[in-house]
Amino acid sequence: MRNQPEQQAPPVQRLRLRYAKRGRLRFTSHRDFSRAFERAVFRARLPMAYSSGFNPHPRISYAGAAPTGSASEAEYVEIGLAKVLDPAEVLALMDSSLPPGLDVLECVESPGGALHDRLQASVWRLDLPGAGDISAAVEAFLAAEVIEVERMTKKGMRTFDARDAVVALRTYVEGDDAVLETLIEHREPAVRPDDVIKALQTVGEVAPTGAVLITRLSQGPLDREAGTVGDPLAVSS
Repeated sequence: MRNQPEQQAPPVQRLRLRYAKRGRLRFTSHRDFSRAFERAVFRARLPMAYSSGFNPHPRISYAGAAPTGSASEAEYVEIGLAKVLDPAEVLALMDSSLPPGLDVLECVESPGGALHDRLQASVWRLDLPGAGDISAAVEAFLAAEVIEVERMTKKGMRTFDARDAVVALRTYVEGDDAVLETLIEHREPAVRPDDVIKALQTVGEVAPTGAVLITRLSQGPLDREAGTVGDPLAVSS
């Protein structure tokens, strides 16, 4: 009979970190980031708590990862520690242990509850090179009740409404480029920023001349009436 695995003690402290994906590191996949983060944890010599079972692993919980290729100022992860540390010390240790472009920006103690439940919506900036003034397409998008788009998923090609999840959308011009800022509620299936571009192209003239740069500016609790997201690291927001 196989011996039962040793039961690990629960974490004595849980910390939540906000990090950014910048520059070329925006092409880091979630799997690549998780490997880099775990290596950074070991380099920083953090006293991690571990799960129980035959293959214990460090208590790390990822939430709301941005699509590969998107830059972000608001990615989140929670870690469980076996010893209480100063969050400011953990921030400095982790930021110095990760490569430039994966930058730890905040570290706070967890107030409890599920971090994922506080990530209800995201604010995105989309830079469309050479697209010029696309305000007519934005107005047509906002006036529509339903705009269906297609995307290949793990389960095959899916068709879904890209309009209903968009809480707010505005555009302005910088030189020859169009800039979009949009607030998208997290849904299932998820509506991504590139889905919004496809939807705009079905209702108006939107023709960027180069690769679109997508950046998540923030994510957190949604105030649909005000059209804003709060701080997911705050005790209340």
